[in-house]
Amino acid sequence: MIKRALLVLLPFASPALAEGFSLVTPPIDCDLSGDACYIQQYMDRDPGAGAVDYTCAGLSYDGHKGTDFALPTLSDMAAGVAVVAAAPGTVAAVRDGMPDTGFTKDTAHTVAGRECGNGVLVRHTGGWETQYCHIRQGSVRVEAGMKVDAGTPLGLVGQSGRAQFPHVHLSVRKDGRQIDPFDPDGTLTCGAPGDSTLWQDPPAYQPGGLIDIGLADAIPDYSAVKAGTAARNVLSPDAPALVIFAYAFGTRKGDVFDLRIKGPEGPFIDQRVTVKRTQAQAYRAVGKRRRSAPWPAGQYEGTAALVRDGEVINSLRTTVIVSD
Repeated sequence: MIKRALLVLLPFASPALAEGFSLVTPPIDCDLSGDACYIQQYMDRDPGAGAVDYTCAGLSYDGHKGTDFALPTLSDMAAGVAVVAAAPGTVAAVRDGMPDTGFTKDTAHTVAGRECGNGVLVRHTGGWETQYCHIRQGSVRVEAGMKVDAGTPLGLVGQSGRAQFPHVHLSVRKDGRQIDPFDPDGTLTCGAPGDSTLWQDPPAYQPGGLIDIGLADAIPDYSAVKAGTAARNVLSPDAPALVIFAYAFGTRKGDVFDLRIKGPEGPFIDQRVTVKRTQAQAYRAVGKRRRSAPWPAGQYEGTAALVRDGEVINSLRTTVIVSD
């Protein structure tokens, strides 16, 4: 466990902002303040075997050298979300052609030495560079030598290379050294986090939260939840069950999924499920089986909240129609 008084000195340049470089925009064209996308993991600031993000929380993993801007599901990836240049510069290198199969034991040998997957490297003035990884196969839109502005589309968010969920991994380097854009001054003081940043408008820190919700007629497979295909818009009165599920990131041991369904005749499900171990991503589902009578026709509203230490981190709402 990391104590709040921990002081970690990191081996990169300080202060970074004094050299005039800044990130104008996040590397993903979506609203980070809503549920369209989110930051799954930050750069690991612990020089040892543990993992600590820039707030001294654990939203990272050991040795993670960048920031992961993620989409909730594979369906969102298929819809197409642009990866954009975070700052003006010149494209130094590109790679395309790797499939978006995701990283598993079966695909590990195919990505060895190419963990970034399809990607773009952009060089900036003063020895700075940004790298964008896991771009969708066939979507890279730039070539080496091209000038780009902040916000220039580079490709689409994908799951190529060593990626277990759809996202763009952003690495920032100064003279070859890894830099945390959220706290680049080289000193991490957990009791009083610094205010240095490379961002012109820093994305708000989210310590975890819900990223998707749905109603269905059975407990869905986790693969369907991650794909974004588990939810139903309409259910039959003869459906075998009514189920609510919620999908979250950054869950910690002791967090609570608060899951509820309200039907045409009033509250229908009201359950809380406690998380037993810390996970990068997790989902929980609860429901009721139909007995003999059909489900009453009408609209059913599902609500889910992720609760930590008695406080709601965030909540989502959805509906389904029961109809012939």
